[in-house]
Amino acid sequence: MEFSGARRLRVDEGQSDSGAPPEGEKAAGRPRRKSLAVGFSEWARSILIAFALFLGLRAFLVEAFKIPTGSMEGTLLVGDFLLVNKAVFGAKIPGTGLRLPGFAEPERGDVVVFTPPHDPVRSYVKRLVGVPGDTLEMVDKALWVNGEQMAEPYIRLSDHRGDALHPRMSWQSNHLLANSSPGYRPTRDNWGPIVVPNEQFFVLGDNRDNSEDSRYWGFVPRRSIRGRPMFVYYSFQSAVSSERRWAGSVRWGRIGRAIR
Repeated sequence: MEFSGARRLRVDEGQSDSGAPPEGEKAAGRPRRKSLAVGFSEWARSILIAFALFLGLRAFLVEAFKIPTGSMEGTLLVGDFLLVNKAVFGAKIPGTGLRLPGFAEPERGDVVVFTPPHDPVRSYVKRLVGVPGDTLEMVDKALWVNGEQMAEPYIRLSDHRGDALHPRMSWQSNHLLANSSPGYRPTRDNWGPIVVPNEQFFVLGDNRDNSEDSRYWGFVPRRSIRGRPMFVYYSFQSAVSSERRWAGSVRWGRIGRAIR
């Protein structure tokens, strides 16, 4: 009797006498499952699109880099995170030897990110001081370009104990000006004059006495220049006391600083 009463109640709500659910009730489960599947598909597609955009931006427009050494101190500090414009000089197309057209050519005075000739799997950041055709010379730490002493307010000179002879600088002998001394012995603070070849560039660190740069391993090919840093988007100092913790380690004043 209880079953019969319950049956009559369902009939009153719209069920047919045969016991089959009405059309609206039949389809109630399917639209819900379908909406869940559509929702998941849209979510997955959004993730894939966002990931593809990220890869595209990283490959062709901008990329983040961290400064691990002090060779550019004065301009860049250890712990600075840089956002680098890769499109400005023409980004490489991954997996090919092709390069997109750039908006500019590297100029003397630019801070650039590049892969050095002796270590092509790593990225370095230095200041470009010599372009193709330039004659470069250093006399007692002062840089001369095409016969004129360069004004370099950004450099840091920290070693006043004397000059340093380095055997790796012997490569410069192949690029000396024609009238240079045959007994050429370049040192860290005195070298040249040398001539920059076509499609090659000469780079130095701003922390001039503590920088591994073109003086030691040679010119940077144009194809190896990856981009120009735009600004510092984050910076932290790792060697801080435990009391300062995270907030004290962040260099808040450097965030957003343009790189020149």
